[in-house]
Amino acid sequence: MGNRVKAQKFDWNYFLRHIAIIAVPVALQNLLTTTGSMVDTMMLASLGEQTVGAVGLCAQFSSLMFAGYWGFIGGGMLFFAQYWGAKNDEGITRSFGLTLSFMLAVGTFFSFLALGAPGFIMNVYTDKPEIQQIGISYLRIVGFAYILQVVSMAISALLRSIEQVKIPLYGGIASVVANCLFNYILIFGKFGFPKMGVRGAALGTVLAGAVNLLFLLFFVLKKKIPYVLEFSGYFRWNRDFIRQYLQKCFPIICNEVLIGVGNMMINIVLGHQSEKAIAAVAVFRTLEGLVIAFFSGFSNAATVLVGKEVGAGNHEVAFQRARRLVYLCSALIGTACLAVIAVHNPLLHAMGLSGESYRIGTGMLLIYSVAALVRMGNWTHNDTYRSAGDAAFGSVLEITFMYLMVLPCVYLANYVFHAPFLLVFALCYVDEPVRYVIMQVHMYSGKWVKPVSEAGMKTIGEFRRQHGIQDKGGQRHLP
Repeated sequence: MGNRVKAQKFDWNYFLRHIAIIAVPVALQNLLTTTGSMVDTMMLASLGEQTVGAVGLCAQFSSLMFAGYWGFIGGGMLFFAQYWGAKNDEGITRSFGLTLSFMLAVGTFFSFLALGAPGFIMNVYTDKPEIQQIGISYLRIVGFAYILQVVSMAISALLRSIEQVKIPLYGGIASVVANCLFNYILIFGKFGFPKMGVRGAALGTVLAGAVNLLFLLFFVLKKKIPYVLEFSGYFRWNRDFIRQYLQKCFPIICNEVLIGVGNMMINIVLGHQSEKAIAAVAVFRTLEGLVIAFFSGFSNAATVLVGKEVGAGNHEVAFQRARRLVYLCSALIGTACLAVIAVHNPLLHAMGLSGESYRIGTGMLLIYSVAALVRMGNWTHNDTYRSAGDAAFGSVLEITFMYLMVLPCVYLANYVFHAPFLLVFALCYVDEPVRYVIMQVHMYSGKWVKPVSEAGMKTIGEFRRQHGIQDKGGQRHLP
């Protein structure tokens, strides 16, 4: 391929500068959020390992909601970034309106479940009655936060796609500070407030969600961001636009929902282990967030830096950027994993683990540190493909491997062979190396560049001819 396509000097200065501009604020925001979760876990640790485990399982239910609406976030950001590159303001506004509408429907459904059927939810995730009761009291309050979180997430996704990354960072900082403050006051009953325990942690999450949304709206109004404020433009949809939107979103929605269900099935296996293991899993998920915090910045950088160029019709630039993003991501994730391992001892003890639960937590971190190098590379591949218009390839691949490889291995290891817990946990990542190889082949093919904007459509034929890509009609474009 290198001989067929005329070499172009890659602009490393622009590339790295804009990665920093986009990725660093996003990574900082997620790092702050994760740090807030760690502080919450440390506060809850004083209430016992059962409380830590229960709240951790409730967080897995929240992750399932996240999977339910992330398909619309992924599809929405595809349109936001490409229309931003094409300077199509109306397209951005109506894409945001449609994205927000679908996300609110998902958030309302999960809020109804948390508030109306918390016992059913906890019974699905664990068979330990004491943990179930703690989780029920938590869900009955935290369910009110879901709508707030959904609206904030939609606004943040839009702002990042149009390179207004500092506003979500400000909202995230305010949210984390508020969450830590409210949790301290309400969990332990400070400054004259009643001591609410785990219910105080739930209420603190609700109040922090409100603070985040208010900060976002304040800065949107202050900077007069048009796409969020033009409510009448939210609903300027026609049948063709909705069909195109859902065609791009559907593979991502299927991916996120089915992978979310698959992860729920894995978490059910992990949630039926010993109480020590359940507590270790809850703490691990919090520390995993430290690594994902760094990845999230790269995810947004990939979406904007690649999607914007595809939308503007600069497909070769997008292609060259995508290739480099994957390798830079793996290097950064490796650094983040080493940092977590270096400080894991005081962190695990501070978050309430000791003895057997500490041993399990340490083993999980070591296994994950190896798997994350490949896992986050796969995620970066997938986010890059989606931003360029190819929402199906990575989604189909991930779903196929989850249900044909990962789940059978985990269930057989746990229920048939009664393998040690850490081996069962390691098998959760058994598919990652195979998918990475397939993702790399697809990356270098260039077939994932599929613009939705008019500017992108005008130049896609030339790009395909340069890379010898065969079109849908069977014609091969030769260089």
